[in-house]
Order: sequence, then C-alpha cells, then structure tokens
Amino acid sequence: MFPLRRIGNKVLEQWRAPAAVAMMPQKNYSTPAPPRPLTMLTDDELAMKETIRKLATEQIGPLVKKMEEEHKIDDNIRQLLFDNGLMGIETPEEYSGSGCGFLTMMLVVEELSRVDPAVAAYVDIHNTLVNSLFMKLGTEEQKKKYLTKLCTEYAGSFCLTEPTSGSDAFALKTVAKKDGNHYIINGSKMWISNSDVAGVFLVMANADPSKGYKGITCFIVERETPGLSVAKPEDKLGIRASGTCMVHFDNVRVPEENILGEYGHGYKYAAGFLNEGRIGIAAQMIGLSQGCMDATIPYTLERKQFGKNIYSFQGISYQIAHLQTQLEAARLLTYNAARLKENGLPFVKEAAMAKYFASEIAQTLTSKCIDFMGGVGFTRDFPQEKFFRDAKIGTIYEGTSNMQLQTIAKLIEKEYKQ
Repeated sequence: MFPLRRIGNKVLEQWRAPAAVAMMPQKNYSTPAPPRPLTMLTDDELAMKETIRKLATEQIGPLVKKMEEEHKIDDNIRQLLFDNGLMGIETPEEYSGSGCGFLTMMLVVEELSRVDPAVAAYVDIHNTLVNSLFMKLGTEEQKKKYLTKLCTEYAGSFCLTEPTSGSDAFALKTVAKKDGNHYIINGSKMWISNSDVAGVFLVMANADPSKGYKGITCFIVERETPGLSVAKPEDKLGIRASGTCMVHFDNVRVPEENILGEYGHGYKYAAGFLNEGRIGIAAQMIGLSQGCMDATIPYTLERKQFGKNIYSFQGISYQIAHLQTQLEAARLLTYNAARLKENGLPFVKEAAMAKYFASEIAQTLTSKCIDFMGGVGFTRDFPQEKFFRDAKIGTIYEGTSNMQLQTIAKLIEKEYKQ
C-alpha cells in the first residue's frame, strides 16, 4: 500500500513562507536565496511520483486494454485506488483522507495518465469536483456522512451539463420544486463522469427559475434514491474505461438538509470548482503526452532505415525536440497554476492557460507520435493510438478550448482596464 496519508500537508511546508515577511523592511542586504524552479519537487513529492508511477505501470498497465474494451474500470483497480489513498488525496485524515495538498493531487493525476488517462480522469474528477465541494461547503454532518465513504467506499459524480446546456452551463432545465421540508428534482443530466459507479451525485438544479441562474442550488442525491436512474455508458472515442452516462431525475425527493452550501449559490460553486478542475485536466494532458513520448522515443532509437536509426534524421529528431519543448512549457503552466491555487492566490487565468495549452499540445504530440511509429502506430498493438484518442477530450470537457480563450481574453482585458 502506498502510504499517501503519511505525507499529509508536510509537502506544502517547504513552499510556504509567512506572508508578513514580504511586507517588512529588510535590513539584511545579503544575496537572497534564488527562487525554486516550478518543477522542483520535495523529496516526499518525488517519492510519491515514483511510487504512483510504479503502481500505475505494474498494476494498472496490464489491465488497460481489457478496461478499454469493456468500457469499465476494473473493480480491483477501483479498490486499489481506495486502498492507496488516491480517492481522498486532499481530504483531511479525520475523514479517512490522505490530507495532502493540491499539487500532490495534480502529480498523482499526471502519473496515472502516463499509463491510463481514463483511470486518471476517474481519480481527478472525484477529487477536484466532488470531494472538494464537500470539504469546502459541507456541514459537519454532511462531511461525516459522505466524505469518509467517498474516500474509502464509492466514487462521486458532479452533475451539471444537460442536453441543452454545454458551454452555456447555467441554462439548466433541471428543476427542484419545494415541497414542505423536501425538494422534488426533475430533469436530466448528460456527459456525467463516474456516474456508472457513483454512490452519490452532486446535482445542480434550479430551485427558483424566476431568478434565472441565481436559483441554481447544489443538492446531494444518493444513488439509491427512488426516481434516479443512470443510462448505459456512452460509446466514446477516448477514455473509454471512464464511465460517462446520462442521469435522469424523475420526481426525485430529497430532504432540505441535502442542500450543499447555500441556497441559490450553485452557479458560483460550479464556476469556482471547475476552475480547479481545469488544472486537473491539464495534468491529465501532460501525463498522457509524456506517456506517449515514453512509448515512442525508444522506438525511434531502435528502428533502422537507410542503415541508421530514424531518430538520427533531423526530420524526426527536430520534431521531437519541438514537441518536448512544448510539453515542458505545458508542464510549467500546469505546475504554476497548481501552486497558485494551493497557496490561495488568484489562478483562474493561469488555470485556463494551462488547460488550453496542455490540451492543444496533447493532440498535436500524440498525432506526431503515430507518424513517427509509422504503420505500427496505426494499430491497436501499440499505445500511441489510444493516447491519440484520449487526448481529444482535453479540448472539450470542463470547458472547451474556445471557452478557455474567452476566459483568458476577458481577464487580460480586465487587467489593462484597471
């Protein structure tokens, strides 16, 4: 078992300095210590990365093809993730979580993605969109009731998108009508990750349509609640083992105490937590890109044409150098956004930049890797084609590339108008 819970918040201490120090006049004019590189990790973080890489390679790797064909994460793999503390990375230890920081979670997602981005998506969405909402918005009773199980027993799903509301995320048709001290939910959600196995759903529903998006409220709905039904998993292009289904609510009755956070603040929560989730998608994209390079470069060094390995041709090696440079730039953007978020600093623009750039380079890089492999890259006997298919979702979910550009552009405009 990987002792992730033992690391806890220790990994953060070396990166945080008291804010007051920067505000005080400095009388010591000695040369200050140089800032650490963004990719420089603590000993604990490095040990964690190596352990997750080994776990993913040795235990998840042999089942990737099977899970891909079955459109389902193997039950033993899901249990493995719970047993190793990966389903409660940021969750405090008092709720059976690992008590680690946000950057640690991103490193886990990156390493899992090098082997199977579908498993990484399962872990990422559960941690960033479900556990985080409970941790930051839940009452103590809600945390005790759900967080421990989310860390040890079952996954959770975040239900926002609907058939008629994608990028226009708050044009919801799902409603929650007050009935005494209960609410009755009716509507349908689409493209809901982890819904095939989720034990609890966080459902964004409009409790007062007359107020527009300001009526949107977040409700906790357990899987066995009468009226809740989950359709069969979508037959997707990529991350096929990650269950993505429609979820229907037909007169689903939930008690008023199942409101998570404040009434009418669901739109704020969705927007805020999706910003965090976008850093996770960036980590997923850099992980799968690195995994694809790891599987491709050794081949170019061994494959011989015209009497020498194909890497020695500038047409190959220069393209690889260009792609690796872009991948490293994407990693820097991602780590920077993660560190900003972890330290309570503004990160929305940086998160959008990281997701946009990492997703776009992942598409280009995986496509080029297939080119480098030649004919064998076009077969399912090699992992490049799967990485290529898995990369496409990065430009779509948790905000399309165009939506990221819109966010970045608006924030740049705001900066220059101040």
